[in-house]
Amino acid sequence: MTKLSGEGQRNNVQDERQLVRRAQAGDEAAYEELVRTHQHRVIAIASRLLRGSQDAEDVSQQVFVKAYFSLRRFDLRSKFSTWLYKIAVNECWNYLRKKKARPLVYEADLTEEQSERLEGAAQRSELIDPEEAARQRDLVEWLLGQLETEDRMMLELKEMQGFSIDEIAEMLELNPNTVKVRLFRARGKLVELYRRRLSPSRPPAVKRG
Repeated sequence: MTKLSGEGQRNNVQDERQLVRRAQAGDEAAYEELVRTHQHRVIAIASRLLRGSQDAEDVSQQVFVKAYFSLRRFDLRSKFSTWLYKIAVNECWNYLRKKKARPLVYEADLTEEQSERLEGAAQRSELIDPEEAARQRDLVEWLLGQLETEDRMMLELKEMQGFSIDEIAEMLELNPNTVKVRLFRARGKLVELYRRRLSPSRPPAVKRG
């Protein structure tokens, strides 16, 4: 992916603001252009946060509908993309609450062999086969499933979608320091869970008289 220079990024922001102004004035073609620009990222966010749910595309469409009817209230001093992604996160959060979704837990625990393979693969640079990749995805999904829903959202927005701390804080209406602390704790929990998977179970300690 080509990285834009600072000037190029500023031009893009200015162009987007022009589109937003036109859309706020009722120009439907301008809003359609905004949708085309951001629809892939919105769908990617929904797919990750909803754990690949088939409803992710429907939720994404709802995001753009809600954004359309809320557009007149959008403050141009903010970035349109951050405002839009905040709506996406909120819609995903509402979906999970309505569905009373629970963290994904697989019926069978991961085997020690799977954990060893994952650890070894992390230390190697060569490509892995599809079956091994699937095992790794299963492990990652299992680990993420052990986190609180909001903590998992933060981690996925940061590590998998590439949002900054400030952007995540704005989306979730939290203090940036709160986001930093919760991300730190979430990462720590993942590391601890992973270590437990790698360590064989220990027998209970025997009390001595």
